[in-house]
Amino acid sequence: RTELSLKEIMSSGGAEDDIPQAERKTVTDFCYLLDKSKQLFNGLRDLPQYGQKQWQSYFGRTFDVYTKLWKFQQQHRQVLDNRYGLKRWQIGEIASKIGQLYYHYYLRTSETSYLNEAFSFYSAIRQRSYYSQVNKEDRPELVVKKLRYYARFIVVCLLLNKMDVVKDLVKELSDEIEDYTHRFNTEDQVEWNLVLQEVAAFIEADPVMVLNDDNTIVITSNRLSETGAPLLEQGMIVGQLALADALIIGNCNNQVKFSELTIDMFRMLQALEREPMNLASQMNKPGMQESTEKPARRENPHKYLLYKPTFSQLYTFLAASFKELPANSVLLIYLSATGVFPSGRSDSEVSFSHVKVPMILGGVLTNSNRDIINGDAIHKRNQSYKEMHCLHPGDLYPFTRKPLFIIVDSSNSVAYKNFTNLFGQPLVCLLSPTAYPKALQDQSQRGSLFTLFLNNPLMAFLFVSGLSSMRRGLWEKCQDYLRKINRDIAQLLTHSRSIDQSFLQFFGDEFLRLLLTRFIFCSATMRMHKIFRETRNYPESYPQLPRDETVENPHLQKHILELASILDVRNVFLENTLDDY
Repeated sequence: RTELSLKEIMSSGGAEDDIPQAERKTVTDFCYLLDKSKQLFNGLRDLPQYGQKQWQSYFGRTFDVYTKLWKFQQQHRQVLDNRYGLKRWQIGEIASKIGQLYYHYYLRTSETSYLNEAFSFYSAIRQRSYYSQVNKEDRPELVVKKLRYYARFIVVCLLLNKMDVVKDLVKELSDEIEDYTHRFNTEDQVEWNLVLQEVAAFIEADPVMVLNDDNTIVITSNRLSETGAPLLEQGMIVGQLALADALIIGNCNNQVKFSELTIDMFRMLQALEREPMNLASQMNKPGMQESTEKPARRENPHKYLLYKPTFSQLYTFLAASFKELPANSVLLIYLSATGVFPSGRSDSEVSFSHVKVPMILGGVLTNSNRDIINGDAIHKRNQSYKEMHCLHPGDLYPFTRKPLFIIVDSSNSVAYKNFTNLFGQPLVCLLSPTAYPKALQDQSQRGSLFTLFLNNPLMAFLFVSGLSSMRRGLWEKCQDYLRKINRDIAQLLTHSRSIDQSFLQFFGDEFLRLLLTRFIFCSATMRMHKIFRETRNYPESYPQLPRDETVENPHLQKHILELASILDVRNVFLENTLDDY
């Protein structure tokens, strides 16, 4: 194939015999590298998405070939221009593939530094206008390549919180889509317009804006920073477990999403990552580590992002994660999904070991019913308790043989309230409220309030207090005070005499410590708020927390009232909460 294309290329540039041997070899080598890179890149999609070992050497080989290809076209640009007819969009395509490689390496490793590398390649394509000439060619498939590049670049910028760049890219993409649909009468224009709508909604999902003095929006990051998690004080007795793996599962009806990432998944993803560092200063080329070297301690827990997984997909990923979990490590399962409720009373039980598990509780739906008639999805509501993709608490029992940390954000989170710890390993379930007060403006489309508390507790506190914007100075003052609250919550937990040991076992890990302190802050805030008055409005946990020592502790309640005073919203909270119970 390469020889045939070479003859065509060479003959178009003049008589084949006139071409010097060295230049002919340059074109041959370039064509070989280009073919090899495409083969390896296409092979990536055949690799299993789960499991952490099989793919590394393949990624390493692919990176190697693309590195050679990129350097080769830089060193021999003039020859390739003259003899091969290399176009700028083709260089852009190589750079785009390298950006994709770095992005997929981030997905595989959860190392945010690789996002910076993807950004630098995508950014170079835009700065050097590699795709600028595509619109002059009468080839719609080339324009689609350009549009896909924009969509991928936007995803990377969203993950890096580069919202200013996102807004510029959306404007450019909008213009490109308009030009594309005007020039070519294609069938995919509706899909591309939907992409624009999705990303616009994603950008506007945060319910509160932080503003500079000139009214420009401050971009806040919610990844774990140096000062993020409360430090462990000397003498605090906590476990040595480390969060190693996380499954982030999303299936909420009508929730804002972009590129198979719902806003809830996006927020939880960021809550389980550290701020990115400069890759060049701390890491070698991906996949190139010698097998004799011990791998460096991973900075972030490894994550699987599962958007609307079927039950079998979910179980496959769970099993792979469970199998590869290192010693003294924790598996986290985050479920953001629609609740499945049994329609009629049923006394059916499933026996697991010596324990009978009632199925009447239902569970959460990880994949919407796909039966479609005349374009409409048909939900068999009268048989919902038999829904195949409903994840019941009992489905997770086999995985409690190792330390397990579960977060359920669902209208049926209470199904997990009566979880049974069969194997005596550390186990905690954090459960969202099953309903929110009607008086609270419905924000479900823009993400769950419970997950927002776990991701950005100050923003969630402002929202329930009725605030929609805030000056940067006041925001930073409140963040400082919130750090103090988190430190005190950490003390309440570790000094408690009646707390279940599972909480303390998980408290040694920074990510889990932050999630636990934010959960208690969320619970205490909702219990003190005047419009959160029903039991179903409050988060719960398994095992139960000692209320008087944690979520209803007078010292913590005083802190929340003080934070409300700083924000001048004390009137929305109860002053003497303990008297009201």
